[in-house]
Amino acid sequence: MENFTWQGAISQIFFIGQILLAIILGALIGWQREVRGKAAGGRTYALVCAGSALFTILSINAFPGSDPARIAAQIVVGIGFLGAGTILNRDNRIHGLTTAAGLWVSAAIGMAVGVGFYLVAIVGALLMLGVLMVNEKNIIKHNDESDLNQNDEISE
Repeated sequence: MENFTWQGAISQIFFIGQILLAIILGALIGWQREVRGKAAGGRTYALVCAGSALFTILSINAFPGSDPARIAAQIVVGIGFLGAGTILNRDNRIHGLTTAAGLWVSAAIGMAVGVGFYLVAIVGALLMLGVLMVNEKNIIKHNDESDLNQNDEISE
């Protein structure tokens, strides 16, 4: 255990700021999912984003001489397991795939915050939010049945 230094305390306050940014970005994405009535909401996305940021911060700063890429790889694997738990096959339909992908990208945003790529993290979160807000049914207009020829099919 190191002796207390003000420089160490200031750097730890900076790390706390990074974790807070990750929480805000994750919660923003999760808020959109919660509004849409999805199971994983603000808390889940905020925790995934903050956890990824914290693991990344620790891998870079707490273990000098170690390879931080090893922790990054394990974050990806761990989130893969978490995401797999959100995917369900019900009535021959897949549910939760977007949630799994969203948690995966949320972890990447947290990792970007952890390494100090703040602009990448913020723009990535905003782009992810934009993708999630696009509702496929509002973009793709299906033709009315009377407009279809006999050979055309309605796809859903």
